[in-house]
Amino acid sequence: MKEYIGSFRLRTLPLSIAGIIIGSCYAYQQLHLFSVAVFVLALCTTLSLQILSNLSNELGDALKGTDNENRSGPHRGLQLGLITKKGLQKMIIVFIVLSLLFGLLLIHAAFGTFFSMQAIVMALLGLCAIVASIKYTLGKGAYGYMGLGDLAVFLFFGLLSTAGAFYLQSQQLLTSVFLLGSVIGLLSVGVLNVNNVRDMENDKACGKQTFAARIGMNGAKIYHVLLILAAFVGLYLLKCYAAFYLTPLFLLHLYWMLTKKGKELDKQLPFLSISTLLLTLVCSIELLLH
Repeated sequence: MKEYIGSFRLRTLPLSIAGIIIGSCYAYQQLHLFSVAVFVLALCTTLSLQILSNLSNELGDALKGTDNENRSGPHRGLQLGLITKKGLQKMIIVFIVLSLLFGLLLIHAAFGTFFSMQAIVMALLGLCAIVASIKYTLGKGAYGYMGLGDLAVFLFFGLLSTAGAFYLQSQQLLTSVFLLGSVIGLLSVGVLNVNNVRDMENDKACGKQTFAARIGMNGAKIYHVLLILAAFVGLYLLKCYAAFYLTPLFLLHLYWMLTKKGKELDKQLPFLSISTLLLTLVCSIELLLH
């Protein structure tokens, strides 16, 4: 079980809950609407989806030969033979079921029914999120191998997570919540880009054409700076000024991204993930105090 938990990639999980936290806090700050049940179930749903994505990613990369001895990131349980392909497939099924279960409970907690138009739309979006979690690197036509991973992360872990949490709490939408979701989405894409820059050489050799691989090392590093800068521009427009106290953390991160490569970048993935969660908490507190 320890090896399966390793495949959950715990260091990526703080990032996955950022949109739920700030979207829910924004609903309370703007409309004074907040349900503890909806909040908890939303957290459970997004964590299940993130773990499902991580498990599917490990299986997909292993089957395609991308997880090999030349990879700069940490070695995976399946790659090392510590877990089996069949066992990983079973774990994927477990988290598909958990994602469905928590998602349905979340919809019922938010709308009180499964059969309203709102509930049906959210259910369809949830199914799309499950499919996207699985198809990142798994199966034929895996979109992560075509450079579309960045777009999927921005949409699902940025816009859908944040605006979805806001809508589930309030059953309303504001234009500003999409800007808030864009901030979370940009930083989430940044975490994926760290992973893709770290593994770029091996990915290219294995035919995994991530967006970073397509634009090259220098382009990917410039792209990374732009992602972080754009996120802070969004925070400024939203008047989340307290987040700027965390600027030194992000400057330190950018220094490492611009001056290092390969295995030296591995620690920057959890660093940016935790920094983003910290930024989310600071912004959420600021929102609640206003």
